[in-house]
Amino acid sequence: MRWKGRRTSRNIEDRRMQSGMGRGGKAGGIGGVGIIAVLVIGYFLGVDVTPLLQSSGGGQVASQGGEITEADKQAGEFVSVVLGDTEEVWAEIFNEQVGRPYKPATLVLFKGGTQSPCGGASGASGPFYCPADKKAYLDTEFFTTLSRRMGASGDFAAAYVVAHEIAHHVQNELGILGQANKIRQQVSQAESNAISVRIELQADCLSGVWARYAQARFNSLEKGDLKEAINAAKQIGDDTLQRNAGRRPNPHSFTHGTSEQRQRWFATGYEKATVQSCDTFSTDRL
Repeated sequence: MRWKGRRTSRNIEDRRMQSGMGRGGKAGGIGGVGIIAVLVIGYFLGVDVTPLLQSSGGGQVASQGGEITEADKQAGEFVSVVLGDTEEVWAEIFNEQVGRPYKPATLVLFKGGTQSPCGGASGASGPFYCPADKKAYLDTEFFTTLSRRMGASGDFAAAYVVAHEIAHHVQNELGILGQANKIRQQVSQAESNAISVRIELQADCLSGVWARYAQARFNSLEKGDLKEAINAAKQIGDDTLQRNAGRRPNPHSFTHGTSEQRQRWFATGYEKATVQSCDTFSTDRL
C-alpha cells in the first residue's frame, strides 16, 4: 500500500504518551460493537475478558504503556494517514450519495489500556468503535496480533481494520447503528447476534466502498493489497476464529459473520462502490 507522504488526520487522540504503569480505573460495561470485539478477540487469544464485561465496578483496566518505540511511532503515522484517507473518501461519498456533509470520527491510539464511555479498552479487546463519543479505539499492537497470530499481514490488511471501525462510525452517522443496537436490546440473544452479524457485514461492505474510492482518489493500492484485505476478512470470520480457538463453529453464537460472508461483502462494496449496495438488513442472503 502506498501511504507515505500523504496528509495525516488531525482527528487523532494519542493517549500512548499518557500511558504508564499503575494508571487505570473501573471498567464499565462495553456496549454495542465494543462488546462484540472483546468477546471475539478475547476467546481467540485465550484472554480472560470477564473484568471488561462487568456492568458495574470491580474490574480494573491498567494502562501498561511503556516506552513508545519507533515501530509505535510508524504505526501511529500509518493510522493517521489511513484515517485521513477515510475522511476525504467519506466526505466525497456523503456529498455524492447521501446528500449531506460527513462528520469525521476521532481515533484514539492507546497502548496497553484506556477508558471509553463504552467501558474499558485493552489489547485484549481489539479495535472497536464507541457510539457514545463517536470515537474509534485502537491499540496498534493489534496489528502485530493480526499478522502473527491471525495470519493476516500487510499494510492494507491493517488499513482494512481501521476502515472497518470507521465504517461503524459511518453507520452511526447514517442512523443505522443506533437503531440496530436499540432493537438488539429488546430481542433474544439469538436475534441480537443475528442483528450484530448484519451490522458487521455492512461495515465490511462499507470498507470495500472506501477501498474502491481510495484507489481512485489516491492510487494507493499495490499488487496484492486487495488480497491482503480479503484475507484479513477471512481470518476474523466467526467460524475461522472458533476453529482456531479449538472449538466447533456454532452459527448461533456468530456475531460478525463467517469468513465467506465477510470476504464476499467486502468484495461487494469494492465492486459496486455504493452505500446502497451495502444494505445487509434487507437481504435474505447474507
